[in-house]
Amino acid sequence: MIDMTSGDLARFEAGEIDPAGFSHREHVRMAFEVLRQSSFTEAAARFAAGLKRLAQRAGQPQAYHETMTVAFLALITERLAAADALTFEAFETAYPELFDKALLKRWYAPAVLNSAAARATFILPAPAQS
Repeated sequence: MIDMTSGDLARFEAGEIDPAGFSHREHVRMAFEVLRQSSFTEAAARFAAGLKRLAQRAGQPQAYHETMTVAFLALITERLAAADALTFEAFETAYPELFDKALLKRWYAPAVLNSAAARATFILPAPAQS
């Protein structure tokens, strides 16, 4: 796990974070930080660029996933809009569902999330078929 400090967003955006320690929690943390500084569209561009640098540094550029990135950013944005000036720790406590990587299965079928199209471009959510 990475010990997040105030300079970590800049390090993330510069591609200087070690990908080996960048768990799902750290993804949410960086999204939280960038969304607190930028509009959704600006944050999406900044966050996606940072993730792409991270994936490239890990030697796995194909690991970047556009649909998962935008969908999680939208969920985090929605929760931030409902909360007032939360610290990240308070945000984590208030919205534990965001720390479950499987959360998107509520809206996406596995075949959609596993598709090349979903990796390359944002796919609108649809209820998963039962």
